[in-house]
Amino acid sequence: RSRRCRMLEAFLVSVITMATPILLAALGELLVEESGVVNIGIEGAMLAGAFAALTIAYFSGSDGLGLVGAIGAGVAINAIFAFLVVNLAVNQVVTGTAVSILALGLTGVFYRKLFGVTGKAFMVAPIAKLPLGPLARIPILGPVLFDHNALVYLTFLLVPVLWYLIAHTRYGLRLRACGERPEAADALGLGVIATRWQALIVSGALTGLAGAFLTLAYANTFVENISAGRGFVALSVVIVGRWNSWGLAAASLLFGAAMALQFGLQALGTVVPYQLFLALPYALTIVVLAAFGGQAAAPSALGEPYRRQ
Repeated sequence: RSRRCRMLEAFLVSVITMATPILLAALGELLVEESGVVNIGIEGAMLAGAFAALTIAYFSGSDGLGLVGAIGAGVAINAIFAFLVVNLAVNQVVTGTAVSILALGLTGVFYRKLFGVTGKAFMVAPIAKLPLGPLARIPILGPVLFDHNALVYLTFLLVPVLWYLIAHTRYGLRLRACGERPEAADALGLGVIATRWQALIVSGALTGLAGAFLTLAYANTFVENISAGRGFVALSVVIVGRWNSWGLAAASLLFGAAMALQFGLQALGTVVPYQLFLALPYALTIVVLAAFGGQAAAPSALGEPYRRQ
């Protein structure tokens, strides 16, 4: 194969890899926002999942246990958030910010406690890939689409599943009712508090797995603040994707391409300061939000605290 084909293949594989944790976290946030809650703490849940996944996998030697730990950590962070914003009706933005700061502090403290003040790097074997037989051997498309680990397949499989769940099931109707008219939904006995808790717990599991992807499938180690703003990018993906899982997938791939391009440009060794390349995905986030964010129709009660009468 030509050098161009290999470069294109490597770039597209990198796009899928970079998009996966963002999309996985964004899909969880989609459920939460459809129920009427904005979870700014998604960054904290991702960070907690990343730390728990690698720490457990490192000491147990099992990636499977690491994934379970990541789910538990993400659920725990979201449970704290849910209790404060759903049961106590505390401001969602302030609570989410506080939860993210809490996760950043806790992971930093435990990281240094376990591995020294200098934060010694510790590595684990990556999650094994599951190539899909002859499909994985198709030139260019094979490695890009059919030669990944289970987390990648799960993430993109969830796109049509959540689309159908939200748009075409009774549960999806109940979820959307809680996000549009929580008072009316509660009067009909739909259980706004229970529905929002369910969405946040599922979102915590997905966000924890997104964090696990960073440490067990991408970096194979942990550094402080490894999520590096991906949780906030996932929040913007929900807006840019117009609260539709297919739109979320497209937006995640766009941001994944920006991140992959960032690394490619750095590898070229240009005289342009590398900090400009590092800022590329986040600059794109601002530009896309400015262009499309104001046109999106969010759930009517999004971000509003609900107190049951």
